[in-house]
Amino acid sequence: MVEITPAEHTAAVKVFGDRLPLAERYVEHLATSGMERGLLGPREVPRLWSRHVLNCAVVAELIPQGSKVADVGSGAGLPGLCLAIARPDLSMTLIEPLERRVTWLNEVIEDLKLDNVSVIRGRAEQAVGKVDVDVVTARAVSALSGLSGLTIPLLGGSGVVLAIKGRSAAEEIEKAAKQIRKLGGKETTVVTAGSDVLEEHTTVVRIVV
Repeated sequence: MVEITPAEHTAAVKVFGDRLPLAERYVEHLATSGMERGLLGPREVPRLWSRHVLNCAVVAELIPQGSKVADVGSGAGLPGLCLAIARPDLSMTLIEPLERRVTWLNEVIEDLKLDNVSVIRGRAEQAVGKVDVDVVTARAVSALSGLSGLTIPLLGGSGVVLAIKGRSAAEEIEKAAKQIRKLGGKETTVVTAGSDVLEEHTTVVRIVV
């Protein structure tokens, strides 16, 4: 079992509710087969809850009920699987180019019996026109200047991009502003998620298209 601190457990109950056992099982997958197959490093295991799973799952509060969501560069399912577990009302599509990661994601989805998630193997550019979504999420994919070109086109002209970022979010927006406008981004802001649940909130760049 991956250890969870009392504070993390309190936050996890708030975020996942009665689906917490699914989140716990997902964390076990991350700590075992996820690590064995190189989806994340051994150093990340002790901080899976705070730094990864909860950090991603709180983004659910920024997504409207019943949304269709695409997660770009899903990797180990962060944030895609976290959101699918926390919000069964969402219809999630995980987009991931690497076959070994896709195989792992499908195994986890099957084991957790998540019926609101599907996986597309390919690059984000290849998925344009193949997915019909209202929201696109991404975490640790690339700087905003590159990321905007991977995410905004998936919305087909309208919707929201939610990119989980760090402290340099405002700086990245400045550098990418021109590119975002060119792609149809109307309003780009830095918002926070989970400030009432986590000790350290999640910083998100929100692009309205």
